[in-house]
Amino acid sequence: MTEPSSQYILAIDLGTSGPKAALFTTRGELVHHTFEPTRLILLPDGGAEQDPDDWWSAIRKATRRLLAESPVPVDRIVAVSGTAQWSGTVAVDKNGRHLMNAVIWMDSRGAPYVKRVTDGWLTFDGYSLRKLPRWIRLTGGIPSGSGKDPVAHILYLQSVRPDVYEKTYKFLEPKDYINLRLTGLFAASYDSIALHWVTDNRNLSAVRYDDKLLGYSTLDPGKLPALGRAVDVLGPLRPQAAEDLGLGRDVQVVLGTPDVQSAAVGSGAVRDYEGHLYIGTSSWITCHVPFKKTDVLHNMACLPSAIPDRYFIANEQETAGGCLNHLRDNILFPRDGLSGAEAPPDILQTLDRIVGGVPPGSGRLIFLPWLYGERTPVEDRYVRGGFFNLSLNTTREHMIRAVFEGVAYNARWLLGCVERFVKRPFPCLNMIGGGAKSDVWCGILADVLGRTIRQVEDPILANARGAAFLAAVALGHLRVEEIPERIRIRRTFDPDPARREVYDELFREFLHLYKANRRIFARLNLVGPGA
Repeated sequence: MTEPSSQYILAIDLGTSGPKAALFTTRGELVHHTFEPTRLILLPDGGAEQDPDDWWSAIRKATRRLLAESPVPVDRIVAVSGTAQWSGTVAVDKNGRHLMNAVIWMDSRGAPYVKRVTDGWLTFDGYSLRKLPRWIRLTGGIPSGSGKDPVAHILYLQSVRPDVYEKTYKFLEPKDYINLRLTGLFAASYDSIALHWVTDNRNLSAVRYDDKLLGYSTLDPGKLPALGRAVDVLGPLRPQAAEDLGLGRDVQVVLGTPDVQSAAVGSGAVRDYEGHLYIGTSSWITCHVPFKKTDVLHNMACLPSAIPDRYFIANEQETAGGCLNHLRDNILFPRDGLSGAEAPPDILQTLDRIVGGVPPGSGRLIFLPWLYGERTPVEDRYVRGGFFNLSLNTTREHMIRAVFEGVAYNARWLLGCVERFVKRPFPCLNMIGGGAKSDVWCGILADVLGRTIRQVEDPILANARGAAFLAAVALGHLRVEEIPERIRIRRTFDPDPARREVYDELFREFLHLYKANRRIFARLNLVGPGA
């Protein structure tokens, strides 16, 4: 262990809405941060893409603005550590140039092609009984039938864009593509590669590609990157990257981790069975565990954590804060020139004031948050959202609160599955992500979940903080065991028993609504998730 010094880490967090750039000390203390938006491209056939040049341009702008606004001397920055949206695919040639837009985690166009490699003459839930045991035993999971895993993205390109597939030297996750831009090296971490479902991660100190799994998937191993740990130092910045970002050429780049894993670290819940709840564009509830296990029925599995030799529970709900963004942009403040109003810059605070004035239960209005299909606790790419039980008495205020509550009902559904998975309840959950900035939402979640919510300070920076912690561990400035004491809790929200009865009833109806309507959703949306 080295003594704390006046050295700093640049953390880059590439989310779906754009990258955050943040400076931290090597002890995990935030100095300054900034954000730059990027464009999301949704296609009518279920496609979801982003331009990697947009990513890099936004990272460059955010980093240069950060350095200009920060008091930290550039020569004191010793490392860059990245985290990014998970389950995406960037096809690059030998020179590191991307060959098309990145296919991101929301893209489901690979569904019919992944089915071809998971199917067989004797199946369970669409998976070959010959292949299924090896997939689960070695990887912890199976390729998702939704088509949203990288293996499905690659199979889609193989079938629909053979020109791109043939020219591809390596397929990279978004985080690993950014590292390529930083260092010129093609590499993935044990955790970022997991959703390709072709690695044996039973030995977390030596995760490797498995020949039989590669054969099952029909992926070409030559088009996949070399593997390492999230806390490995990949190498120094290449000259062009140093010039683009305004950093020194001796700055080291840490291999880093995807967003789910960095959030787990940045939440401070790094001990086994300490849970955290993330509410961003998507949502999840997870914790680290000392075992390897899979729940096929609820699409959850223990996968490699960013912390060496540790597993975490992988799950994800597709739209959470994304529902609030959709409400803002398409109902409250549409950009169609008809409403004559623009969203206030403090929109979350405005909505908090509105929601705080509406009684729990939203007049028995229920919002279904499945705006782009769902992954867990059910894997259903056809399910969709909506308001149920609208009446002439329903107001805009009811609808806004119903969105907050609908996301909370979905989280409660997931919570029950996760707690059964680990065979114990969570006494509390550290809450992070943009949704955690809302005191009202934290309170609603405490009431709906029946669990104490611990609102982490600077919750939207949890991913960046986790990336910085990993770099500090990599450079020897911090031990994993010290991370919890570096986290500050802004406020604690305890459940209100008086509200439990109304939420228990509405949650039961929430589950009934899915069960009663799932076949209708399938019939309406068989033409594709983007319909």
